[in-house]
Amino acid sequence: MEAVLVNTHQFYKWFMDLESAMKSETEEKYRHYVNTLTERIQTCDGILNQVDETLHLFNELQMQHQEVATKTKTLHDACDRLVIEKQRLVEFAEALRNKLNYFDELENVASSFYSPNMNVGSGNFLPLLKRLDECISYVENNSQYAESGVYIIKFKQLQSRALGMIRSHVLSVLKNASSQVYAAIRSSGGSKAAVSEGVETSVIYVRFKAAAGELKPILVEIESRASRKEYAQVLAECHKLYCEQRLSLIKSIVHQRISEFAKKEELPSLTRSGCAYLVQVCLHEHQLFVHFFPSSSEDVSSLSPLIDPLSTYLYDTLRPKLIHEANLDFLCELVDILKVKVLGEQLSARSDSLAGLRPTLERILADVHERLTFRARTHIHDEIANYIPFDDDLDYPAKLERSAETEPVTTSADENPDLFKTWYPPLEKTLSCLSKLYRCLEPAVFTGLAQEAVEVCATSIQKASKLIAKRSSTIDGQLFLIKHLLILREK
Repeated sequence: MEAVLVNTHQFYKWFMDLESAMKSETEEKYRHYVNTLTERIQTCDGILNQVDETLHLFNELQMQHQEVATKTKTLHDACDRLVIEKQRLVEFAEALRNKLNYFDELENVASSFYSPNMNVGSGNFLPLLKRLDECISYVENNSQYAESGVYIIKFKQLQSRALGMIRSHVLSVLKNASSQVYAAIRSSGGSKAAVSEGVETSVIYVRFKAAAGELKPILVEIESRASRKEYAQVLAECHKLYCEQRLSLIKSIVHQRISEFAKKEELPSLTRSGCAYLVQVCLHEHQLFVHFFPSSSEDVSSLSPLIDPLSTYLYDTLRPKLIHEANLDFLCELVDILKVKVLGEQLSARSDSLAGLRPTLERILADVHERLTFRARTHIHDEIANYIPFDDDLDYPAKLERSAETEPVTTSADENPDLFKTWYPPLEKTLSCLSKLYRCLEPAVFTGLAQEAVEVCATSIQKASKLIAKRSSTIDGQLFLIKHLLILREK
């Protein structure tokens, strides 16, 4: 209901009330806003306080995390150091254990080698021997270790025992193989000194090779370690034992064969047959030796205890006959056989297998050269220097006239061998002798003999020329001298 304004006072009052009401309505909304904003500000302040507290807590947490990370890294580094130290200690312990193993092996190896069941043929002998060698090498290379001298002595004692077992085993097997060969020879119906060639090859070589086959692995193992002094000595002893057993088997057979040749053949044929047979024996022996000692076959001295006695017997058979041989043709043939056929062809073609024969054959050849030189000097002295001419030898020029009537005219002795008949015999003997010696003697020796022979021949021709001058005429003697000296110079 609207109020009735009576006066100004009422109007002002109404107006003030109206204005107050309007203000009240307007301010209420803003007041509400203010209150709302105030609440929001308070809320934001609370949130900010909480954020500050949270940031503070995060800072504390970050500091704590940093501290934990630092401690963790320190712990991790310490763990890494401990792991490295542990690994180093483990490696050190392992290295120490490995080093001590060489010393600890002494008891194990000793108990094995001194075991009554241990023998060279057992499967663990060679591995034990190899381990023993490794221990010896290690201790020798580390002499600074405590008691290394004591251990090396004990290891060496075990090695000596093992090598002694090997020597005994090799000798036992070789003797057993030889016994089997003897038994096979007896069963074949022959004696040891009388064996047919077929039986000789099949029994003495094939049977021996089969009987001693178990030695090959051991001998090969020894050869592989021959660079060490102890094994080199054992290998040399095995070579010696082998050669002794082989020599006992074939010595009498070789002697019997060569003796048969000596009884029924002349010296050149005996030399040819004896050398050929000995070459075959040496080839077979070398092949058998290579089977057992493949790495030692290149050393010629290894087979010397076997080859030298066999070749010496041939030398002893030939030398007495050689000393009494006076035939120059036989001696020249011997030089050709030894120098060309045997040394030049057979030994050169098989130099490795037959090298052991060369010293003896060269010794025989040297004796033949010596005998040939002596006989040549004797021939020059007896047949040329002291030649006593017959009347027919000095019948010049009638001798030339008779030859011209019976033979056609020729220019050289090669075209007409009968032309030699017109020569003075010392000239023909000189040229014939020198032609034989030319290929048989060393150049220096031949040159000396040739000079001597030519001088003696020239002197003999001069003497004959003087005799012809007395018998016929001076001109005939001079023509005889000129002709023969020209022939001597040309030849």
